[in-house]
Amino acid sequence: MATTTTATTTKLWGGGKSPFNVEYGKLMMWYFLMSDAFTFGAFLISYGTIRFSTNGWPDPNEVFKSFPFAPEGVNAPLVFVSIMTFILIISSVTMVLAVHAGHNMDKKGVVKNLIWTIIGGLAFLGCQAWEWTHLHHEGAWWGSNPFLNADGTASSTNFTNYFFTITGFHGFHVFSGVIINIVMLIMTLMDKFEQRGHYLMIEKAGLYWHFVDLVWVFVFTCFYLV
Repeated sequence: MATTTTATTTKLWGGGKSPFNVEYGKLMMWYFLMSDAFTFGAFLISYGTIRFSTNGWPDPNEVFKSFPFAPEGVNAPLVFVSIMTFILIISSVTMVLAVHAGHNMDKKGVVKNLIWTIIGGLAFLGCQAWEWTHLHHEGAWWGSNPFLNADGTASSTNFTNYFFTITGFHGFHVFSGVIINIVMLIMTLMDKFEQRGHYLMIEKAGLYWHFVDLVWVFVFTCFYLV
C-alpha cells in the first residue's frame, strides 16, 4: 500500500504533474493568468464605475475617427481600431496553429505560425503606437483631455487617464507576449523541444497569448463601443 502511494506521488509530482493531473508548469500559468485577470478586472470595474457615475462622456465615434495616411477631414469612426482587433484575432488563430503543430511534433509548422503570430503582435503594437501618437498630437494625454462630452459640455480627464493607463497596460502584455514568442521561436529553431520530445512550452505561451487577446475584447468594448 505504501509502495502504491509513493508511486502515485512520484507520478503526480516527480513526473511534473499536479494533483489535478495537469502539468505543473501549465497549472502555474493558469494561476498567473487568473491573478492577471483580477488586475485587469479591477481596472475595468474602476473605469466602469467612473464612466457610469459621470453625466457626460466623450463620444468614441468622435475621438477614434482618424486613420493613418487618410486625407484631411476623412471621418472613419472605429475603422482603425477594428483593424487592430482583426490583427490580434488573426494572431490568436496562428498561435492555435502553432500549438497544434507542436502537438504533432511538426517543427516547420511551429516555426511558420510563431513567425506569423509575432508579426501580428508587432503590427498591433505599431497600430497602438500610431493611435497614441495621434491622440497626443490632438492634446490627449494623462491629465489632459481635449475632447468634449457627447452633449457638448467640457469633459474631465478621467477618460484619457483611464484610456492610456488600461490600453498601455494591455499593450505591455502584448509586448511581453511577443518577447515570449520570440524566445519560443529561437528555442524551436535550436531544436530544444525536439530534444525534450514535446512542445509543451508552446502551449503555455499560447495560453498567455489567448489571454491577452481575450482581455482586448473587454478593453475594446469598454473604450471604443460604450
